[in-house]
Amino acid sequence: MAGQLIRHGRIRTTETKAKELRPIVERLVTRARVDSVHNRRVVAKTLRMHDKESSRKAGEKTIVQTLFEVVAPRFVDRPGGYTRIVKLGSRPGDAANMAFIEWVDFVPEAPGHGHSHDHEAHGHSHTHDHAPEATANA
Repeated sequence: MAGQLIRHGRIRTTETKAKELRPIVERLVTRARVDSVHNRRVVAKTLRMHDKESSRKAGEKTIVQTLFEVVAPRFVDRPGGYTRIVKLGSRPGDAANMAFIEWVDFVPEAPGHGHSHDHEAHGHSHTHDHAPEATANA
């Protein structure tokens, strides 16, 4: 779960899991604030199951690279408290308390502006080409 939080910035999980995950991720970010070979190895040891080459897309950074190059530099001047837990209420079905765990500087994408709805990238255009209307020149 730590790897998914680093990759996505926010994950939805049960409140209990979020509370268990928070200190683990906070320690990883504290380590990653100082970029050294030793700190990269300590973090990689903790995240070894989440950082398999086969589990990421071609050209995508590893979890450790993302942590050291993207996440940790945002928190260099912050002395802790990198994550927050936002309670969501209970889950239908088993009534487990749900929550988001996210970075404190996380800004969610506006609805409808996400990359999953980018039709133009898949060859779909939003303009509709209609057949030209016949003109009456009689």
